[in-house]
Amino acid sequence: MTTELGDLGEWLSAPSVIVLCAAVLLRAPSAVRCQQQRGIWLATASAALAMLLNLPSLSAFAQHHDILPHCIPLAKNILGVISADAVLYFIASSAVSSPLLTAVLWLTTVSVTPTLLLLALAAGHGPQAGIPDVSSPLPSLAYWLVLISTHVTTNTLCVYVCWQYSGRTKSRLLAASLRLFALGTGFAGLYWIALLTHLTTGSNWPLPYMPLLMSAHGLLRAAAILTPLLLAVQGAVSDVKTAWKLWPLWHDLVKSVPHVALTSPRTRVRELLWPGVPRKLIVYRKVIEARDAILVLSDYIAPGVPGMAHSHLAEAGIPDSHVNAAVLACVIRDAQRAKIKGTFPQPHQPDLFIGGSGDLASEKVFLLELARAYESKAVHSFTTG
Repeated sequence: MTTELGDLGEWLSAPSVIVLCAAVLLRAPSAVRCQQQRGIWLATASAALAMLLNLPSLSAFAQHHDILPHCIPLAKNILGVISADAVLYFIASSAVSSPLLTAVLWLTTVSVTPTLLLLALAAGHGPQAGIPDVSSPLPSLAYWLVLISTHVTTNTLCVYVCWQYSGRTKSRLLAASLRLFALGTGFAGLYWIALLTHLTTGSNWPLPYMPLLMSAHGLLRAAAILTPLLLAVQGAVSDVKTAWKLWPLWHDLVKSVPHVALTSPRTRVRELLWPGVPRKLIVYRKVIEARDAILVLSDYIAPGVPGMAHSHLAEAGIPDSHVNAAVLACVIRDAQRAKIKGTFPQPHQPDLFIGGSGDLASEKVFLLELARAYESKAVHSFTTG
């Protein structure tokens, strides 16, 4: 089992770095615009660079091109400390102002990086690539203890604060992002604890698990910063599906009442690929325009038509839960025919076409039900003739 987990961790090393780097690049524009996202993005970006430098292929590249063997491991560790500083910045900016957090942040930022550089210079060389040897860790045991204690401290604080605040926030999006970030940070903390166990006790049993812990850390942090983007994509896909289902009803309505449409109707596919309004407003515009057109068409419905529609649908066996939408679909089709014939409009009954509760979500649900009824055989077969 240990061998399989070790092989899995080695296999995931490169994919986890690729996923993490891609997540960092995708979220960069949002991090630049939003100060609240900047800390978590900086922590993830610096961790991604450190993991990138930790890839064996990069070490092999450095040796092949005669790059100083200790430069990449030292740069990786410095980036790791920068990531820890960014984690503390994220905690201090997200949590309630705490003098302790602020003091730890400044102490880490000001002292740890110079200390690591001085320890490396004092030893005459930087850290070795890969897991340090227990008998003679390079550049020194003190170097690794300072580095490990920094990571364990910041990771512990981060997991605690993220988990606490994820339970208090009312936003499911923020709660999910904080918990994923906490889990990823927790795996990173376990990685450094495993390394500490190896250096202080000489035990080798934690070593096979360390690549898997670091890979899980990268994947979970990527998921944490991608959560808003994934939900935005999910919302966009949902809007496309809704617009596709509403199109037949909307198209007939705005064709009958052209002045309610902000732009001229297009084909169904073109409307989704090149909408005449901003894509995020496509469903909103269709809901508003459909409702406005229904209000106009309601002036062309004769008083007895709704009753006739009820009788027709009862004979067709339409369930009671779908009758209201089906009746409205029937009278809309009849109103369209009446308007085309040039029937003189008459004031409509204001309570005849109530659907939804007035907000966009309920209006959308009602219009989707109306669109399904509008295309049904029972509605198509309705006539007042």
